[in-house]
Amino acid sequence: MLPWIQLDSAAIPGESGELRLKQRGNEFSIMLGSNELMNSRLSGSEEALATLSHEKLKRHERPRLLIGGLGMGFTLRAALSAFPKDASIVVAELVPSVVQWARGPMADVFQGCLDDPRTAIHEGDVFELVRRSKMQFDAILLDVDNGPDGLTRSSNDRLYDFAGLRAARDALRPGGVLAVWSSGPDAGFTRRLRDCGFAVEAINTRANGKRGGARHVIWLAVK
Repeated sequence: MLPWIQLDSAAIPGESGELRLKQRGNEFSIMLGSNELMNSRLSGSEEALATLSHEKLKRHERPRLLIGGLGMGFTLRAALSAFPKDASIVVAELVPSVVQWARGPMADVFQGCLDDPRTAIHEGDVFELVRRSKMQFDAILLDVDNGPDGLTRSSNDRLYDFAGLRAARDALRPGGVLAVWSSGPDAGFTRRLRDCGFAVEAINTRANGKRGGARHVIWLAVK
C-alpha cells in the first residue's frame, strides 16, 4: 500500500490547532492531529447537504446560498449541479490555505467548481458573515467543524448556540433553509432549532451515500 505523504500544513486562525493536507496516490486527507476531518473518497453526506437543501427550495427564484466551509468542495459541487444557472453561491472559508489547496494539489478533486461564475469565495469567519447579513440568503449550509459538537475550533460553537441560530434565521429570507451537517445525532441541537422558530427535520445519511460508510446527520431547518 502506498504511504501517506504530507503536502502542507496550515494554522487555524485564532486557535492552536493545525490542519495537515496528506496524499496517498489519488486520495487526499485533511487531518487535525490524529483526527481525519475529510477524505476525498467519502463525499456522500456532504453532497446530501446540498441536494436535500435544493429539494426545499425548488420554487425559489434566483436562489442565493451561503456554504460555511469549503472542505474538499463536495457540497459546492453538488450545489452547482442541483441549483439553477441563476443561483449564486458564497463559500466562506476561514483557512486561506484550504482555498490554495483547492486550486493547487486538489484541483482534480474540485473539478473547476471555484471558477464557476455562480461561485464567490469569502475568506473569513462564516459566523461573522451570517451575523451581519439580514435576509440575504435562501439557504445557509453549514459543514463547519464536526457539527454542533465542535472539534477544530472552540469559537465555532457560537454558530450552534441560541444566539448563532437566531442570527442564521435573521440572515435567511422567508422560507429559507438552514442545513447543518454533523458527524452524529444531537437531540439538544434539534430542540434548540425548534426553540428558535425553525421547522426541523433530522435526516440520517451515510458518508459514502448509497454505498454506505459512517452514519452522519443533516438537519434541515426551515424559516
